[in-house]
Amino acid sequence: MTVLIDSSIWEPNPSLYFFIFISCFFSIAFFPHFSRTNKSLSPSPFDHGISSSSSSSSSSSLLRFQRKFLFVFSLASVMEGLWSVFGEFELAHYGVSKEEMATSLCVGYGAALLVGTFLGMISDLIGHNKACLIFCILHLCVGIWKRIMPHPSIWLASICLSLASSIFSFSFEAWVVVENEKQGHGQDTLSDTFWLMTFFESASLIGSQVLANWLLGSNPETGMVSSYTAAIFLAMIGIICISKAWKETTQNAPIKDYGISYTLIFSDKRMWLLGFAHACLQFSIAVFWILWAPTLVADGRAVYLGLIHPCLLGARMLGSTVFPWLLSGPSSLRTEDCLVYAFIVLGFTLSIVAYDYQEIAILVSLFCLFHAVVGLIIPSLARLRTMHVPNELRGGMISLSLAPANAAILFLLMQRGYYQKIENSTMMAFAALGLFLAAGCMHLLKQWGKQPYQNWHEL
Repeated sequence: MTVLIDSSIWEPNPSLYFFIFISCFFSIAFFPHFSRTNKSLSPSPFDHGISSSSSSSSSSSLLRFQRKFLFVFSLASVMEGLWSVFGEFELAHYGVSKEEMATSLCVGYGAALLVGTFLGMISDLIGHNKACLIFCILHLCVGIWKRIMPHPSIWLASICLSLASSIFSFSFEAWVVVENEKQGHGQDTLSDTFWLMTFFESASLIGSQVLANWLLGSNPETGMVSSYTAAIFLAMIGIICISKAWKETTQNAPIKDYGISYTLIFSDKRMWLLGFAHACLQFSIAVFWILWAPTLVADGRAVYLGLIHPCLLGARMLGSTVFPWLLSGPSSLRTEDCLVYAFIVLGFTLSIVAYDYQEIAILVSLFCLFHAVVGLIIPSLARLRTMHVPNELRGGMISLSLAPANAAILFLLMQRGYYQKIENSTMMAFAALGLFLAAGCMHLLKQWGKQPYQNWHEL
């Protein structure tokens, strides 16, 4: 008698994609109505009695500005996502062992820690559009290197892509904030730009996966080479668009004054709280993306990871659409209040995952919840930076806040990859602990209240 063993591969229900798409559509479609209702009852604190004609002209200028920026930002997001689609498959294709993969990750995070930490301050001095150009040039160099070399160095690629990711994390946000102020748009308009950035970034990452899979086709080797060509093409378009988009004026303040301003800013405890919360969020996101696939395929489970990845990014898109509802919807909440509860939810979510539930559907549901809340937190933290961080120092403050996250990830990767002293669940638990600490930081920030920084030029 023969025993048949069910070897089906788990995949998400197609209705999940439909639910995420419909939810995003209705969230965006109905928000303007409820937002106008809310504003009629409670005027925005940013309104300053602008006339209808000037308001219409300003709105048209703002839309042109947002569309131009979001196009460039989406293009950069596709470049970022294109390299991460193949992951270990690409490295294994070139004969890279598991130990060498772990080494390349450590090298990348080491470069982000030692060099990327200071790129934000350099960006503040030379101009953020130049930093965005460097981002595209790094992607262009990696694409050409992999295109012409039969066996490209994974260390060099890891260093370049890690530095590009560091620039991506601060340069575009700092650029749009400075340019928004230069064009005379109010701070309230930045809130819309922030959640749109998260929304379009997630959509672009899904688009990069679709593009890479389409280029892959039936021949993996030819498909990967085609993806390198696509990366080169996108990088060249990015360089052209950024060069022609805005002519940013660099700061006239000398480096000495710039250093003095940082000394004064660091004396503000709110900066430390905001920076530490951002570091904890980035640390948890990095830990998740390193461990989500091993967690799902633990104990030999067969899962279509390529079908789950769009669900996670779609959940983040949905979470980003919730941000304007909480900010200026029918029951608007203070940003710090939202973040306290959001970080607590994230902490509990990763705490449950740390126990390694065996049911895949439960894990995928928790992963989607995690990304939905992340989609809410990212624009919320950007809005708080607008309140507390001077625009002249924004890039440097973001890159400095990433240093603890990169250091913690590098430490855990070395402990896990080389010494085998910790388990994946322990790394998840550390990430959960960091999120609870971030919630405490937001609670303290809420207690101290919103006290705007002084103009550092006058200090």
